[in-house]
Amino acid sequence: MIRAIRSTAVAIFLLAQIPLASAAQPLDQLLEQTRNSRQSEARVNQEREAKFVAERAQRAALLAEARQNVVRERARSTQLTSAYETNEKQLGTMHEQLDAKAGNLGEMFGVVRQVANDFSSVVHNSMISAQFPERDAFISQLAQSKALPSIAELERFWFELQREMTESGKVVRFKTKYVEPAGSAIEGTVVRVGPFNATSDGDYLSYIPGEKRFAVMGRQPVGDFISPSYVEEATSGYVKTMVDPTRGVLLSIYAQRPGWWERIEKGESVGYIILLVGAVGAGLLFFQLFYLATVRGRVRNQLKFPEHAVPDNPLGRVLVSFKGDASKLDEDTEVVELRISEAVLKEVPKLERYQSFLKLAVAAGPLLGLVGTVLGMIITFQSITESGSSDPKLMANGISQAMIATLLGLGIAVPLLFGNAWLASISRSIVQILEEQSTGLLAEYIERRKRVQPGAANAV
Repeated sequence: MIRAIRSTAVAIFLLAQIPLASAAQPLDQLLEQTRNSRQSEARVNQEREAKFVAERAQRAALLAEARQNVVRERARSTQLTSAYETNEKQLGTMHEQLDAKAGNLGEMFGVVRQVANDFSSVVHNSMISAQFPERDAFISQLAQSKALPSIAELERFWFELQREMTESGKVVRFKTKYVEPAGSAIEGTVVRVGPFNATSDGDYLSYIPGEKRFAVMGRQPVGDFISPSYVEEATSGYVKTMVDPTRGVLLSIYAQRPGWWERIEKGESVGYIILLVGAVGAGLLFFQLFYLATVRGRVRNQLKFPEHAVPDNPLGRVLVSFKGDASKLDEDTEVVELRISEAVLKEVPKLERYQSFLKLAVAAGPLLGLVGTVLGMIITFQSITESGSSDPKLMANGISQAMIATLLGLGIAVPLLFGNAWLASISRSIVQILEEQSTGLLAEYIERRKRVQPGAANAV
């Protein structure tokens, strides 16, 4: 049937080509072509049929093998399904047995994980980990583990807890690497005082938890802190040292506190003016204090020998200005009193000099401090306005800077106030001695004049 259809199609194709052929082509040539086409098609069909017959047996064998594989895999699937169900039942039974045998151990393991989690943060931030860096990874793994810990892990966890408590009460000297302020890491001897602080080569060290190493503090604490060299040089016995209960937090905060010169620099130009006024006032105060102390000593020496007037002190000059001049005995008492008062008044300016300036400095110090405070507050509010932030740290820093000027003003005013009062008391005591001696000198003159006048009358 197929061959007939193909032969018909070929014939139709050839007939369709006849109009295209040239009229000169002979009909026998067309017939020959038709015969050759049928023969080639028959030959191709025979080859295909032979190939199909040859492969039919092979394909039948493959089909049989595939059917056998299907049967075998179905049997294996049934076997695996049965084994899975059996294992599921056995696993459930074993879980029930495990829960029954564990009893309260489940709660214990939960407590272990909770304690390990809490202890992990302590170990991570403790400077003892710089000496034992391997324990941090173990504690973190135990805290994050979902499986039940083994006996060995529980024993090591107990050991790490005990070691943390034991090392917290020791002063240990060990070698390790630490970072210098320049950024380079060097190996040196570190002295660790429990988990509180560590020192090396006379410098306090801060602990870096992320790198598990120490670093030299950029700013070393100053003031009343004990030098770390006392602990570093000690080999036995007890020594006095500093302990930071916050494990370095307070020490680092205290180290950031500015020194006196840094505080003075925050006062800016007004602060320098206040310091200049205070320096000038202090210089004049000490100069006049030394002068008054010297004068008071000489006046006291003059009081011991009133008959021998020495012109190196105010009292001696007052005595010299009156005694020894016989012509003054003929003067009126009022004139003599005025001359003595004149001699005393000449000495008062030197005794009370610089006190007016010191009073001015005492009054001007707080006023200049107030000016600096107002300027500092203006700058602070201007910075807050420009930044657009209400950060409390920014305000606290500005207010602290503004208060420096007030502190400096009060700092020079209070000492100068007491110093001026001291100078005033010394000068008043010397002036009082001069007035007492001048009054006594005047009284002596009046008595002498009274003794002389009756003798003159009798002579007349």
